[in-house]
Amino acid sequence: SVLSRYENQITILSDYLEEFPETDEPVWILGRQHHLNTDKSKLLLDISARLWFTYRRKFSPIGGTGPSSDAGWGCMLRCGQMMLAQALICRHLGRDWQWEKHKKQPEEYHRILRCFLDRKDCCYSIHQMAQMGVGEGKSIGEWFGPNTVAQVLKKLALFDEWNALAVYVSMDNTVVIEDIKKMCWSPAQSSGVAHSSAHLHRSALGQNKNTAGLCPGWKPLLLIIPLRLGINHINPVYIDAFKECFKMPQSLGALGGKPNNAYYFIGFLGNELIYLDPHTTQSFVDSEENGTVDDESFHCQQAPHRMKIMNLDPSVALGFFCKEECDFDNWCSLVQKEILKKQSLRMFELVQKHPPHWPPFIPPTKPEVTTTGAELIESTDKLFELEEEFEILSV
Repeated sequence: SVLSRYENQITILSDYLEEFPETDEPVWILGRQHHLNTDKSKLLLDISARLWFTYRRKFSPIGGTGPSSDAGWGCMLRCGQMMLAQALICRHLGRDWQWEKHKKQPEEYHRILRCFLDRKDCCYSIHQMAQMGVGEGKSIGEWFGPNTVAQVLKKLALFDEWNALAVYVSMDNTVVIEDIKKMCWSPAQSSGVAHSSAHLHRSALGQNKNTAGLCPGWKPLLLIIPLRLGINHINPVYIDAFKECFKMPQSLGALGGKPNNAYYFIGFLGNELIYLDPHTTQSFVDSEENGTVDDESFHCQQAPHRMKIMNLDPSVALGFFCKEECDFDNWCSLVQKEILKKQSLRMFELVQKHPPHWPPFIPPTKPEVTTTGAELIESTDKLFELEEEFEILSV
């Protein structure tokens, strides 16, 4: 009965326009400013263009014998998928790309969507994320926190050569510029090249198209900053800085919500946060024979949800995407100007050099295996099947 309340909650957005208050205050959505009085339709198009991942049911059991639905436990994983999907859209289609129902979309769009389908052979599927979470101490079916999802995405990205993302998850509320540049300028197949050496060849590297993840050069950066903005409730001193992050052109929003109830925050209006809610259970959707995906259920066409910022659980993770090095340099300048210089109690630190008391920074590299993570899971499943057949023959 609980699940049935969430079924088929897809309603036309325009039916709910009156829910927005009459105000001259701007609405910020992932680095874009909208005004309710003049361009409400653009605001709604901007929101509906975000890929919306929700609970699904009737997919193949995770691990072969696990759950075939993530209802009740997968909301933070779905929010992590939404943040990553936004990064991939910015990487391949640009921040200003828009989605329209029944309109033909480029192949890159369908390829992005296929990365997240609920199948064990899709690189960012619920299957892959749940199984990778086991290495982070989370059993399949257990609720994730923002930091755990960030660590899982960081590991899965190592197997994703098409998107070739560098995923940096900050430690101890500290973002280290030197480490990020070292990671983003490392050749894809070797982590041993120093950042300074890479810069000597920057002009040549910039000419290489890093589409397959094989050519050295600046790898597009997904930057995730897990934070604790209070003890039991968010500390009001952080509110202005938190809202400022949604104004940055590099913004991917934030993961967070309430205890055991995750949302993907994409913007704000006044002191209310705007978010996409994964708590709707829909049926599994697979790709068509031609590779396209029936995508209507992957875009939120209902009223955007809002919540008071003071109701936010203090455990959150901010996300940013920097396609080029200049985007990252610009982000660093914005952080210095809009967050660090204006805050008495800083939300996070941005430092130039790697702290000497930390372990040395080594850019993460793909494990020495000849299969992808998905193929590894599949081969393990086949191994179990062979073992079962052997036991039957032995009997």
